[in-house]
Amino acid sequence: MREAMEITTFRLSNGWTIDDFIDANADVDVWLRSQAGFILRRICERADGSVIDMLLWRSAKDGRRAAGAIVTELANSPVHAAIDQSTVDWSVQPCAHRLDRDRVHRIR
Repeated sequence: MREAMEITTFRLSNGWTIDDFIDANADVDVWLRSQAGFILRRICERADGSVIDMLLWRSAKDGRRAAGAIVTELANSPVHAAIDQSTVDWSVQPCAHRLDRDRVHRIR
């Protein structure tokens, strides 16, 4: 099974800061830890203010399943108001290459 990278980029809603966004993710972070196949999450802010939200999953199937579930299971999460939905670009793709500190993994 190939790991998969979920990458979502977007702009925050007017008036929201990156710190506000991270705070609004408290319930999402707890939920993610309980999801099958979840490995890690990183959130970054670009110089232009756009946000990169990156998750690593055990498989693309795990990532897609969780992405579909979050909109219903966490429908009332404050995180949804933080995101300018018209700017969202989302994908989950199987990883083709992995470099760890000690070795390179050819995944294909």
